[in-house]
Amino acid sequence: MPFIDKVFSLQELQIKVEAIKNLGHKIVFTNGCFDIIHLGHVMYLEEAKSFGDFLIVGINSDNSVSKLKGPNRPIQSLESRMGIIASLESVDAVLSFDESTPRNIITVLVPNILVKGGDWALSDIVGSDIVISNGGSVKILTFLPGYSTSIIENKIKYSL
Repeated sequence: MPFIDKVFSLQELQIKVEAIKNLGHKIVFTNGCFDIIHLGHVMYLEEAKSFGDFLIVGINSDNSVSKLKGPNRPIQSLESRMGIIASLESVDAVLSFDESTPRNIITVLVPNILVKGGDWALSDIVGSDIVISNGGSVKILTFLPGYSTSIIENKIKYSL
């Protein structure tokens, strides 16, 4: 897998995050399926990185994406999605999760900052309670019109 040096298990990342926090650096966490990766994702991850020192991206496993998005998804394999996200300069670490939400990752890593896209309400952001109760913050990014997976999906459906 390309950029394997940025791909971690939760246990490996827990050790790394503890060391980074001990140096006084801020850990930023976000997550998603990243099945049809587009410019909006890249811009979103660059903005997420601007809130701290070390950006971790949790990516839904193939099984998790299928449960959330339906039997025809994901379009790209987990290895492909992780490799693409790991190749971005703004991303410091990538890990996958098989559950429908990253709650376990957030519970274990307790990032300083949790980031989600502008189409999320604070009350719906999984793990926000954990981050806030540990002195961290949640950032909701401005939604970027015209950059969405749904738009790309519709273009593909109607062009066939």
